[in-house]
Amino acid sequence: MITHCVFIRYRAETDAAARQRIYAAVEALKPRIPGMLDVIVSPNVSPEGLDKGHSEGFIVTFADAAARDAYLVDEEHAKVGKMVVAAAEGGLDGLIVYDLEH
Repeated sequence: MITHCVFIRYRAETDAAARQRIYAAVEALKPRIPGMLDVIVSPNVSPEGLDKGHSEGFIVTFADAAARDAYLVDEEHAKVGKMVVAAAEGGLDGLIVYDLEH
């Protein structure tokens, strides 16, 4: 399994409605991508203070690397990715993307 983690430092002007549109768009990918098993969306709730401004994010679980790779090249995923980058402070600099294999 692959756990795909995306943490976002949003621009100040990215309101709650825009964030919800992003998360809904991520969740809408699930029926498109075979092997996309789950999507979790949440604000950061860690009390440690080590988030470096990445206040929210989402985690997508894939059955395997092939499912993750299909997601990465999917045309709808590309559109969602553009939404995320546009909403992040500094574009790509406002994102952390990390995949874990387990």
